Amino acid sequence: MTKDIAFEMAVSSVRFGVGVTREIGMDLAEIAATLVLVVTDPVLAKLPPVQTVLESLERSGIPYALYDRVRVEPSDESFLDAIAFANARPFDAIVAVGGGSVIDTAKVANLYTTYPPADFLDYVNPPIGKGVPVPGPLKPLLAVPTTAGTGSETTGVSIFDYKKLHAKTGIANRRLKPTLGYLDPENTRTMPPQVAASTGLDILSHAIESFTAMPYTDRPMPDRPAMRPAYQGSNPISDIWSMQALGMVNRFLVRAFDDTSDDEARANMLLAASYAGVGFGNAGVHLPHGMSYPVSGNVKSYTAPGYAADHPIVPHGMTVILNAPAVFRFTASANPARHLEAAEALGANVAGARAEDAGKILADRITWFMQRLQMPNGLEAIGYSSSDIPALVEGTLPQHRVTKLSPRPAGPEELARLFEDSMVAW
Repeated sequence: MTKDIAFEMAVSSVRFGVGVTREIGMDLAEIAATLVLVVTDPVLAKLPPVQTVLESLERSGIPYALYDRVRVEPSDESFLDAIAFANARPFDAIVAVGGGSVIDTAKVANLYTTYPPADFLDYVNPPIGKGVPVPGPLKPLLAVPTTAGTGSETTGVSIFDYKKLHAKTGIANRRLKPTLGYLDPENTRTMPPQVAASTGLDILSHAIESFTAMPYTDRPMPDRPAMRPAYQGSNPISDIWSMQALGMVNRFLVRAFDDTSDDEARANMLLAASYAGVGFGNAGVHLPHGMSYPVSGNVKSYTAPGYAADHPIVPHGMTVILNAPAVFRFTASANPARHLEAAEALGANVAGARAEDAGKILADRITWFMQRLQMPNGLEAIGYSSSDIPALVEGTLPQHRVTKLSPRPAGPEELARLFEDSMVAW
């Protein structure tokens, strides 16, 4: 097998500053937008971030329609609902106001109305879908994140629950990246502490996973440059962004959780989400994310505190972090030095640490954050047991886009052990 010789950095433009959301109407006027689709969820539709966007559009005389039915942790069904709404009128620009669920929904509405596929699964990642490349440029998409976690404003990835398999999958292509992300600390003031914790731990795992992923030079050479995946493996540029994000998480995440009025902490966590997004948006993530998808897809009755939802929900960041300690104990042997670097960036003392202890040191530091931020104590605490492991493994195996980037291969037996080790975290 010929190994790849290159990686490609694709990044979104972002604009950071208190109050930048108010500039969105002027930006759309500059590109002569004639009808804008504003995408959000039912809760945010009543809160200041959406009102600020709508007022900005009105001041600039930009006609718009509001779609406020985004499902938190979207599914193929909720995506299809948004696509139908977007198809009903000739929108020429899209504004997404919300967290990762909203921004991911807007990406898909943009793609499926610009280049309608023959079948919904055409663009979806293999092996669940066909992974058809996006044919060309999409409509302008302006993203206004209201959480500090997913980094979706910087990535070409959209994730959803595929109901048929009870697992998450997604669409990944550089053309899905938003045209501009508005990083406005005013927009995270409505974020409850529990949401700050879950989304912040998502940043933490994004950064560690991209830093410890298989190197891009170990990935197969694509048949042609256009087939080089968005998630390419760890690389020297992603490393810089991921490590910077970890340092910021260490300094500011607990502060943002403890005090929602801490403007400095909220602003820096918003930046950290985008920094990690640049890192993992090009390097990729691996087992914690791959294993998280069936955890959220098979949820039974658990509803996380702080999330207003009419259905059982384990937030994405929570599903990722519950698996992370077990994973990094497992992957550390592939590159102990990188695991120790990540632990040190998160505040662990690694002086004199032995290579064989790298996984435990990193896992222990992650567990400290989980306890401090009041995460559930493992998968058992959200309703899973050992009898669920076969279904969790089955839901992880199709996640090739991320699982194949693990620095240490994990087949069904290894995944089963990792899920068992994640049942109780401490």
